[in-house]
Amino acid sequence: MAASRPGKFMGSSFLEMIAQPSVTTDLGDRILKVNHAGEHGAVNIYGGQIFMARLTAPGMLSELEEFRSHECGHRAIFAAELLRRQRPRCRSYWLCGFGGRVLGLMTGLLGANAIAATTVAVESVVLRHLQQQLVSLQGSDPSAIAAISAIIAEEQLHHDHSASHVQTGTFWPRILTPIVTASTEAVIWLGMRS
Repeated sequence: MAASRPGKFMGSSFLEMIAQPSVTTDLGDRILKVNHAGEHGAVNIYGGQIFMARLTAPGMLSELEEFRSHECGHRAIFAAELLRRQRPRCRSYWLCGFGGRVLGLMTGLLGANAIAATTVAVESVVLRHLQQQLVSLQGSDPSAIAAISAIIAEEQLHHDHSASHVQTGTFWPRILTPIVTASTEAVIWLGMRS
């Protein structure tokens, strides 16, 4: 009988108690890695749009440069937290950068309405995921929550400011919104599984 008591103590509830922080930390680590890669993609989207907007939407250049500056800061926040945790960046980091650059160049070529519609589509998905991440990590990973919370206001600013530029009912928003939304969702989904 005495032998069964220690086994009972070391049973599943004790092991679950020990494993729980690791599982939670793993979730926080995965979220931070994906967010870091996503911010790298956003930096490159704006970089591509800035390059093309010199020709197609020069009136948007200062706004795009400001948004890119914010995204560089967001990427740095996640990079610092990953470094603190001694975690590598997401395997999708370079893919996000390349895909972001291509998306930025293409939508920048299409002009101001396409640029604004792209930002609204991307930021709508990003903001929804950031809110879901905060709920998932509540009470378990305060450092990840702090990193995520630090970027929400600027992401909301990008969304709202760009939404004010979108001419609803026009061609590019109708075409780009579902494509960019689905692509952004797919990148996040894939990143969380890598």
